[in-house]
Amino acid sequence: VQNLEIRKRVLGPEHPATLTSMSNLALTYEAQGRWDEAERLQVQELEIRKRVLGPEHPATLTSMSNLALTYKAQGRWDEAERLQVQELEICKRVLGPEHPDTLTSMNNLACTYQARKRHAEAVALMQNCVALRTQKQGEKHPDTQIAISHLRQWEEDMGKTSMQETTGQEE
Repeated sequence: VQNLEIRKRVLGPEHPATLTSMSNLALTYEAQGRWDEAERLQVQELEIRKRVLGPEHPATLTSMSNLALTYKAQGRWDEAERLQVQELEICKRVLGPEHPDTLTSMNNLACTYQARKRHAEAVALMQNCVALRTQKQGEKHPDTQIAISHLRQWEEDMGKTSMQETTGQEE
């Protein structure tokens, strides 16, 4: 908190270092489960980044992603998904569909779909993510491995769901 206040006073509230301190403090609040405080800082940071850097700057996109993850943690799925869809569209357009940040956005949105029981959408998006990650980062890359793990689990879960619907059985 002191670091942020000093940077605001010395560098100004819109200086990149001040915004980084704001983001770091918000992430600390998140780790402590202080979601409302984290959200307040993240909303403020995102608004400033949009105004100063523009809505398509990579730092703005990171702020957007962080706020969406906070919304998810609070169970505010509609708001999280809306931000993630917007962020992914901008990433694809500005950074390209194969950029690592775009693939992370794709992964995050797929996880949101899965958490919301939108399994077919989650699997389709994660299949695309896995294919691109494998092509660009390699199968052994940790992010690729995590995406593959999610995809396998979701496909397995979908198979169980389909089988249960067909047989009328519960596991």
